[in-house]
Amino acid sequence: MTPRLLCLALLSLLFLSGCGRDSAPASPETATHPSTQTADAPWRVSAWPLQVDAAAAQPDLIATPDGRVWLSWITGEAGKFALRYAVADRDGGWPRPPQSIAVGEDWFVNWADTPHLAVSADGAVWAHWLQKSAQAPYAYDVVLVRSADGRAPWSAPLKVNTDGGQSEHGFVSIWPDGADAVGMAWLDGRHSNSGERGHGGGHAAGSGAMSLRSVRIGADLHRYGEVELDAMTCDCCQTDAAMTARGPLLVYRDRSEGEVRDIAVTRRDRSGWTQPKLVHADGWVMPACPVNGPSVSARGESALVAWYTAAGDTPTVQAAYSRDAGDRFGPPLVLDRGEPVQGRVDTALSADAAWVLWLREERGGQSLQLARLAPDLSRVRQRIEVARLQGRGRGTGFAQMAVTGEAVHVVWTDYVGGAAVLRGARVQPEATVVSKGESNIAAGEITGSASGTRSP
Repeated sequence: MTPRLLCLALLSLLFLSGCGRDSAPASPETATHPSTQTADAPWRVSAWPLQVDAAAAQPDLIATPDGRVWLSWITGEAGKFALRYAVADRDGGWPRPPQSIAVGEDWFVNWADTPHLAVSADGAVWAHWLQKSAQAPYAYDVVLVRSADGRAPWSAPLKVNTDGGQSEHGFVSIWPDGADAVGMAWLDGRHSNSGERGHGGGHAAGSGAMSLRSVRIGADLHRYGEVELDAMTCDCCQTDAAMTARGPLLVYRDRSEGEVRDIAVTRRDRSGWTQPKLVHADGWVMPACPVNGPSVSARGESALVAWYTAAGDTPTVQAAYSRDAGDRFGPPLVLDRGEPVQGRVDTALSADAAWVLWLREERGGQSLQLARLAPDLSRVRQRIEVARLQGRGRGTGFAQMAVTGEAVHVVWTDYVGGAAVLRGARVQPEATVVSKGESNIAAGEITGSASGTRSP
């Protein structure tokens, strides 16, 4: 299969696809750790009932400074989709019913390229999705809406990319930026003419390649300071961003003329965006996009990046730590390695722990793995199996994670009876779970309905 057709195949699984794989992965290898697991108090997994639609997929999950957790998802049928959200309180409860953000029939809905939320310092809620721009299969734009308080009315959709071309624009990162604005970054296909053919191909640098762009959008919905950050990037890997003490830190999968697709980072400071540089030179030569982007979290000047690579033909999940807001990263820590490793990572960083979430798929099915680490990655404190999934393949998408206080919240897409559902779990210190009387269950038992409860 040519690189172009391979990447088209990767992106052809749209909403409710749930495609599985027939080949059985090899036995897993033991994770590589810098030291043995410490003996501090273990954390346990408990069910987190979600207040979502019966059919839902493509979640986003963010935590705000007030201790709340915001969950968004897409639901729909017969070509009509809705973007909805709900907000959980500090204890994981849902004081209000879900709210609708937007409904549309001309959306581009995809297992890998999903909507995101942001809440700016003034309390405004921002959301984006992808909207078709032409009849070409891969012609779509990024659109953004804002609500002053997360309730109706929402603003009219603003087109984030303004090139007017019939090509791909997506894999968005969005972050609060200042008192009342957001920053956005996205992969932009204006140079690639990708509307008809989709991703892939052997483009020369700066000509016909997907690029990375960024813009700041204020409360007035005006666009400020749009800039192209990288003229040649991997075509369809997620981007991610986190706010450091020295400005937003953006990570993405780069692409060289020799088809090396390693993870790069750039930060915006007072003088603009820094020159992109690699987090680590894995040297992964890949002729088509792996649809497997990095994740970044930050706290002050500490930054954590995790990613998937298959350099040396060995699927691997690894993480790296920076103590200077992304100027330099230490050597990567290998968290998992071997054929079952699927990647699809997410990260979180709190005052006393770093967290990395990823997916495995073995003969018995998929599982979500969570590593609890020292904040500087100097110790692996615990590895937790959060859940075993019934779904297989790419339809399960990308799990999401958010940390508030002493709770890690995890949400993922699964397939039950061929239909997409969302499930949730909370990971807390064992003493906290017991004191609150929550259901302290084995990780593999979270296999029930969309609410995330146990099955009989």
